[in-house]
Amino acid sequence: MIETDVSKITVMLKEFALGFGMDLLGAIVILAVGWWFAGRASALVRHSLKNAKFVDATLKPLAASIVRYAVLVFVIIAVLSNFGVETTSIIAVLGAAGLAIGLALQGTLSNIAAGVMILILRPLKIDEFIEAGSVSGTVVEISLFTTLLKTPDGVFISAPNSQIWNSAIKNYSRNPTRRLDIKVGISYDDDVDAGLEFLKNLVASDPRVLKDPEPMSFVATLGESSVDLTARGWVATADFWPAFFDLTRKSKTELEAAGFSIPFPQRDLHVIESPETASATKTVAKPAGKAPAKKPATRSRATTAKTATKTTAAKKPTESKS
Repeated sequence: MIETDVSKITVMLKEFALGFGMDLLGAIVILAVGWWFAGRASALVRHSLKNAKFVDATLKPLAASIVRYAVLVFVIIAVLSNFGVETTSIIAVLGAAGLAIGLALQGTLSNIAAGVMILILRPLKIDEFIEAGSVSGTVVEISLFTTLLKTPDGVFISAPNSQIWNSAIKNYSRNPTRRLDIKVGISYDDDVDAGLEFLKNLVASDPRVLKDPEPMSFVATLGESSVDLTARGWVATADFWPAFFDLTRKSKTELEAAGFSIPFPQRDLHVIESPETASATKTVAKPAGKAPAKKPATRSRATTAKTATKTTAAKKPTESKS
Protein backbone atom coordinates (compact mmCIF):
# COMPACT_ATOMS: atom_id res chain seq x y z
CA MET A 1 0.00 0.00 0.00
CA ILE A 2 2.76 2.41 1.00
CA GLU A 3 4.92 1.30 -1.91
CA THR A 4 2.01 2.03 -4.32
CA ASP A 5 1.54 5.58 -2.90
CA VAL A 6 5.27 6.29 -3.17
CA SER A 7 5.35 5.11 -6.75
CA LYS A 8 2.33 7.29 -7.59
CA ILE A 9 3.93 10.34 -5.97
CA THR A 10 7.16 9.66 -7.83
CA VAL A 11 5.31 9.41 -11.15
CA MET A 12 3.42 12.66 -10.40
CA LEU A 13 6.64 14.47 -9.50
CA LYS A 14 8.30 13.26 -12.67
CA GLU A 15 5.34 14.39 -14.76
CA PHE A 16 5.28 17.78 -12.99
CA ALA A 17 9.03 18.25 -13.35
CA LEU A 18 8.88 17.23 -16.98
CA GLY A 19 5.96 19.55 -17.69
CA PHE A 20 7.37 22.49 -15.67
CA GLY A 21 10.80 21.96 -17.20
CA MET A 22 9.36 22.07 -20.69
CA ASP A 23 7.39 25.23 -19.80
CA LEU A 24 10.50 26.80 -18.26
CA LEU A 25 12.60 25.88 -21.27
CA GLY A 26 9.96 27.25 -23.60
CA ALA A 27 9.76 30.49 -21.59
CA ILE A 28 13.54 30.91 -21.73
CA VAL A 29 13.53 30.31 -25.47
CA ILE A 30 10.65 32.76 -25.98
CA LEU A 31 12.36 35.37 -23.81
CA ALA A 32 15.71 35.02 -25.55
CA VAL A 33 14.22 35.09 -29.04
CA GLY A 34 11.89 37.97 -28.14
CA TRP A 35 14.73 40.00 -26.61
CA TRP A 36 16.83 39.47 -29.73
CA PHE A 37 13.91 40.31 -32.00
CA ALA A 38 13.17 43.52 -30.05
CA GLY A 39 16.75 44.70 -30.51
CA ARG A 40 16.75 43.81 -34.19
CA ALA A 41 13.39 45.52 -34.76
CA SER A 42 14.63 48.68 -33.03
CA ALA A 43 17.83 48.69 -35.09
CA LEU A 44 15.84 48.06 -38.28
CA VAL A 45 13.52 51.01 -37.58
CA ARG A 46 16.47 53.27 -36.72
CA HIS A 47 18.30 52.24 -39.90
CA SER A 48 15.18 52.62 -42.06
CA LEU A 49 14.51 56.15 -40.76
CA LYS A 50 18.16 57.21 -40.88
CA ASN A 51 18.00 58.55 -44.44
CA ALA A 52 14.27 59.28 -44.49
CA LYS A 53 13.82 63.00 -45.14
CA PHE A 54 10.08 63.01 -44.46
CA VAL A 55 10.67 62.00 -40.80
CA ASP A 56 12.11 64.56 -38.41
CA ALA A 57 15.43 63.62 -36.79
CA THR A 58 13.88 64.13 -33.37
CA LEU A 59 11.36 61.30 -33.94
CA LYS A 60 13.83 58.67 -35.18
CA PRO A 61 15.31 57.53 -31.81
CA LEU A 62 11.87 57.77 -30.19
CA ALA A 63 10.28 55.52 -32.84
CA ALA A 64 13.05 52.95 -32.39
CA SER A 65 12.57 52.93 -28.61
CA ILE A 66 8.78 52.57 -28.90
CA VAL A 67 9.13 49.57 -31.24
CA ARG A 68 11.62 47.88 -28.89
CA TYR A 69 9.51 48.28 -25.76
CA ALA A 70 6.31 47.23 -27.58
CA VAL A 71 7.96 43.99 -28.67
CA LEU A 72 9.23 43.35 -25.15
CA VAL A 73 5.72 43.78 -23.72
CA PHE A 74 4.35 41.12 -26.07
CA VAL A 75 7.30 38.85 -25.22
CA ILE A 76 6.59 39.10 -21.49
CA ILE A 77 2.90 38.36 -22.06
CA ALA A 78 3.83 35.30 -24.15
CA VAL A 79 6.19 34.05 -21.41
CA LEU A 80 3.53 34.39 -18.74
CA SER A 81 0.89 32.72 -20.90
CA ASN A 82 3.30 29.84 -21.41
CA PHE A 83 3.01 29.13 -17.69
CA GLY A 84 -0.78 29.11 -17.89
CA VAL A 85 -1.46 32.66 -16.75
CA GLU A 86 -4.69 34.08 -18.23
CA THR A 87 -4.39 37.08 -20.54
CA THR A 88 -7.19 38.93 -18.79
CA SER A 89 -5.42 38.60 -15.47
CA ILE A 90 -2.21 39.86 -17.09
CA ILE A 91 -4.01 42.95 -18.34
CA ALA A 92 -5.53 43.50 -14.88
CA VAL A 93 -2.13 43.13 -13.22
CA LEU A 94 -0.54 45.50 -15.73
CA GLY A 95 -3.29 48.05 -15.11
CA ALA A 96 -2.85 47.89 -11.34
CA ALA A 97 0.92 48.01 -11.69
CA GLY A 98 0.65 50.94 -14.06
CA LEU A 99 -1.51 52.84 -11.58
CA ALA A 100 0.90 52.18 -8.73
CA ILE A 101 3.91 53.10 -10.82
CA GLY A 102 2.18 56.23 -12.04
CA LEU A 103 1.52 57.41 -8.48
CA ALA A 104 5.07 56.62 -7.42
CA LEU A 105 6.75 58.15 -10.45
CA GLN A 106 4.85 61.36 -11.02
CA GLY A 107 8.01 63.29 -11.85
CA THR A 108 9.13 60.68 -14.35
CA LEU A 109 5.73 60.60 -16.00
CA SER A 110 5.76 64.40 -16.23
CA ASN A 111 9.05 64.08 -18.11
CA ILE A 112 7.42 61.59 -20.49
CA ALA A 113 4.43 63.89 -21.02
CA ALA A 114 6.76 66.84 -21.60
CA GLY A 115 8.78 64.76 -24.07
CA VAL A 116 5.63 63.86 -25.98
CA MET A 117 4.59 67.54 -26.13
CA ILE A 118 8.06 68.54 -27.34
CA LEU A 119 7.91 65.90 -30.07
CA ILE A 120 4.41 66.93 -31.14
CA LEU A 121 4.80 70.72 -31.10
CA ARG A 122 8.53 70.61 -31.97
CA PRO A 123 9.79 73.87 -30.45
CA LEU A 124 13.30 72.44 -30.83
CA LYS A 125 15.03 69.99 -33.14
CA ILE A 126 18.32 68.16 -33.44
CA ASP A 127 21.34 70.46 -34.11
CA GLU A 128 19.49 73.60 -33.01
CA PHE A 129 20.96 75.92 -30.39
CA ILE A 130 18.43 76.65 -27.64
CA GLU A 131 18.21 78.27 -24.23
CA ALA A 132 15.60 77.02 -21.75
CA GLY A 133 15.70 78.11 -18.13
CA SER A 134 19.21 77.68 -16.77
CA VAL A 135 20.51 75.43 -19.58
CA SER A 136 21.62 76.24 -23.10
CA GLY A 137 23.36 74.33 -25.87
CA THR A 138 22.96 72.48 -29.14
CA VAL A 139 20.32 69.74 -29.12
CA VAL A 140 21.89 66.30 -29.56
CA GLU A 141 18.97 63.96 -28.83
CA ILE A 142 15.45 64.02 -27.39
CA SER A 143 14.32 60.88 -25.56
CA LEU A 144 11.20 60.08 -23.56
CA PHE A 145 12.77 61.31 -20.32
CA THR A 146 15.59 63.74 -21.07
CA THR A 147 16.89 66.18 -23.65
CA LEU A 148 20.60 65.90 -24.39
CA LEU A 149 22.52 69.12 -25.10
CA LYS A 150 26.09 70.06 -25.94
CA THR A 151 27.42 73.49 -24.93
CA PRO A 152 29.77 75.53 -27.17
CA ASP A 153 32.70 74.63 -24.89
CA GLY A 154 32.02 70.90 -25.25
CA VAL A 155 30.12 70.21 -22.00
CA PHE A 156 27.45 67.48 -22.07
CA ILE A 157 24.08 68.36 -20.47
CA SER A 158 21.22 65.96 -19.78
CA ALA A 159 18.16 68.06 -18.90
CA PRO A 160 14.79 66.58 -17.83
CA ASN A 161 12.08 67.16 -20.39
CA SER A 162 9.83 68.78 -17.80
CA GLN A 163 12.50 71.42 -17.10
CA ILE A 164 12.75 72.22 -20.80
CA TRP A 165 9.01 72.26 -21.42
CA ASN A 166 8.13 74.33 -18.33
CA SER A 167 10.57 77.11 -19.28
CA ALA A 168 10.53 79.72 -21.99
CA ILE A 169 12.45 78.20 -24.90
CA LYS A 170 14.72 80.50 -26.93
CA ASN A 171 15.61 78.88 -30.23
CA TYR A 172 18.52 80.76 -31.82
CA SER A 173 18.66 78.50 -34.89
CA ARG A 174 15.04 78.27 -35.98
CA ASN A 175 14.76 81.51 -37.99
CA PRO A 176 16.87 81.85 -41.14
CA THR A 177 18.16 85.36 -40.29
CA ARG A 178 19.19 87.26 -37.16
CA ARG A 179 19.64 90.94 -36.37
CA LEU A 180 23.19 92.14 -35.73
CA ASP A 181 23.85 95.14 -33.44
CA ILE A 182 27.30 96.78 -33.34
CA LYS A 183 27.64 99.23 -30.44
CA VAL A 184 30.47 101.72 -30.01
CA GLY A 185 30.97 105.01 -28.16
CA ILE A 186 32.61 108.18 -29.56
CA SER A 187 33.71 111.36 -27.84
CA TYR A 188 31.38 114.30 -27.29
CA ASP A 189 33.81 116.42 -29.32
CA ASP A 190 33.40 114.21 -32.44
CA ASP A 191 30.89 114.82 -35.22
CA VAL A 192 27.92 112.58 -34.38
CA ASP A 193 26.41 112.62 -37.89
CA ALA A 194 29.73 111.69 -39.46
CA GLY A 195 30.18 108.88 -36.93
CA LEU A 196 26.71 107.50 -37.69
CA GLU A 197 27.34 107.54 -41.43
CA PHE A 198 30.75 105.93 -41.06
CA LEU A 199 29.44 103.14 -38.79
CA LYS A 200 26.50 102.45 -41.12
CA ASN A 201 28.80 102.16 -44.14
CA LEU A 202 31.14 99.92 -42.15
CA VAL A 203 28.35 97.43 -41.43
CA ALA A 204 26.92 97.63 -44.97
CA SER A 205 30.35 96.94 -46.49
CA ASP A 206 30.47 93.44 -44.99
CA PRO A 207 29.29 90.94 -47.66
CA ARG A 208 27.54 88.81 -45.03
CA VAL A 209 25.17 91.64 -44.10
CA LEU A 210 21.93 91.48 -46.08
CA LYS A 211 20.86 94.38 -48.26
CA ASP A 212 17.22 93.90 -47.34
CA PRO A 213 16.39 95.08 -44.75
CA GLU A 214 18.86 97.93 -45.25
CA PRO A 215 21.43 98.53 -42.47
CA MET A 216 20.82 101.54 -40.23
CA SER A 217 22.56 103.47 -37.47
CA PHE A 218 21.33 105.65 -34.61
CA VAL A 219 22.34 107.23 -31.31
CA ALA A 220 21.44 104.71 -28.61
CA THR A 221 22.26 106.67 -25.45
CA LEU A 222 24.17 109.69 -24.22
CA GLY A 223 26.58 108.16 -21.75
CA GLU A 224 28.57 109.81 -19.00
CA SER A 225 31.77 109.94 -21.07
CA SER A 226 30.70 109.01 -24.62
CA VAL A 227 27.98 109.21 -27.22
CA ASP A 228 26.89 105.58 -27.74
CA LEU A 229 26.17 104.70 -31.37
CA THR A 230 24.55 101.52 -32.71
CA ALA A 231 24.70 100.14 -36.24
CA ARG A 232 22.11 97.49 -37.09
CA GLY A 233 21.97 94.96 -39.89
CA TRP A 234 20.61 91.50 -40.67
CA VAL A 235 22.71 88.40 -41.43
CA ALA A 236 22.08 84.71 -42.00
CA THR A 237 21.88 82.75 -38.77
CA ALA A 238 24.96 80.69 -39.64
CA ASP A 239 27.00 83.90 -40.22
CA PHE A 240 25.92 85.73 -37.06
CA TRP A 241 28.89 85.13 -34.76
CA PRO A 242 31.67 85.43 -37.39
CA ALA A 243 30.18 88.70 -38.65
CA PHE A 244 29.67 90.01 -35.11
CA PHE A 245 33.28 89.37 -34.10
CA ASP A 246 34.74 90.89 -37.29
CA LEU A 247 32.59 94.03 -37.24
CA THR A 248 33.18 94.62 -33.53
CA ARG A 249 36.94 94.61 -34.15
CA LYS A 250 36.65 96.86 -37.21
CA SER A 251 34.42 99.33 -35.38
CA LYS A 252 37.33 100.03 -33.05
CA THR A 253 40.26 100.05 -35.46
CA GLU A 254 38.64 101.83 -38.42
CA LEU A 255 36.85 104.46 -36.35
CA GLU A 256 40.14 105.43 -34.75
CA ALA A 257 41.88 105.39 -38.14
CA ALA A 258 39.20 107.79 -39.45
CA GLY A 259 39.95 110.28 -36.68
CA PHE A 260 37.21 109.41 -34.18
CA SER A 261 38.12 108.86 -30.55
CA ILE A 262 36.66 106.09 -28.41
CA PRO A 263 36.89 107.45 -24.85
CA PHE A 264 37.26 105.36 -21.76
CA PRO A 265 34.93 106.06 -18.79
CA GLN A 266 35.94 109.36 -17.16
CA ARG A 267 34.41 112.16 -15.12
CA ASP A 268 35.27 115.87 -14.92
CA LEU A 269 35.14 117.44 -11.43
CA HIS A 270 34.60 121.21 -11.13
CA VAL A 271 35.22 122.88 -7.71
CA ILE A 272 33.53 126.27 -7.22
CA GLU A 273 34.69 128.45 -4.28
CA SER A 274 32.72 131.37 -2.84
CA PRO A 275 34.50 134.37 -1.14
CA GLU A 276 33.46 133.15 2.32
CA THR A 277 34.84 129.67 1.58
CA ALA A 278 38.11 131.10 0.29
CA SER A 279 38.66 133.32 3.38
CA ALA A 280 37.84 130.46 5.72
CA THR A 281 40.34 128.30 3.87
CA LYS A 282 43.07 130.93 4.22
CA THR A 283 42.38 131.30 7.94
CA VAL A 284 42.66 127.60 8.50
CA ALA A 285 45.73 127.35 6.32
CA LYS A 286 47.70 130.09 8.23
CA PRO A 287 47.10 129.81 11.98
CA ALA A 288 48.36 132.61 14.27
CA GLY A 289 51.93 131.89 15.48
CA LYS A 290 53.19 132.28 19.09
CA ALA A 291 55.35 135.27 20.10
CA PRO A 292 59.07 134.42 20.09
CA ALA A 293 60.46 133.77 23.52
CA LYS A 294 62.94 136.34 24.88
CA LYS A 295 66.55 135.23 25.06
CA PRO A 296 68.27 135.57 28.46
CA ALA A 297 70.71 138.47 28.64
CA THR A 298 74.35 137.49 28.36
CA ARG A 299 77.16 139.13 30.22
CA SER A 300 79.93 140.81 28.30
CA ARG A 301 83.54 139.72 28.56
CA ALA A 302 84.59 143.06 30.20
CA THR A 303 82.15 142.67 33.08
CA THR A 304 83.37 139.16 33.70
CA ALA A 305 86.97 140.29 33.76
CA LYS A 306 86.25 143.08 36.30
CA THR A 307 84.50 140.67 38.65
CA ALA A 308 87.42 138.29 38.55
CA THR A 309 89.91 141.15 39.41
CA LYS A 310 87.92 142.22 42.45
CA THR A 311 87.82 138.69 43.80
CA THR A 312 91.60 138.29 43.49
CA ALA A 313 92.27 141.59 45.23
CA ALA A 314 90.11 140.65 48.17
CA LYS A 315 91.92 137.37 48.73
CA LYS A 316 95.50 138.75 48.84
CA PRO A 317 95.63 140.08 52.51
CA THR A 318 94.63 136.72 53.85
CA GLU A 319 97.48 135.03 52.12
CA SER A 320 100.09 137.59 53.56
CA LYS A 321 99.02 137.02 57.19
CA SER A 322 99.71 133.46 57.12
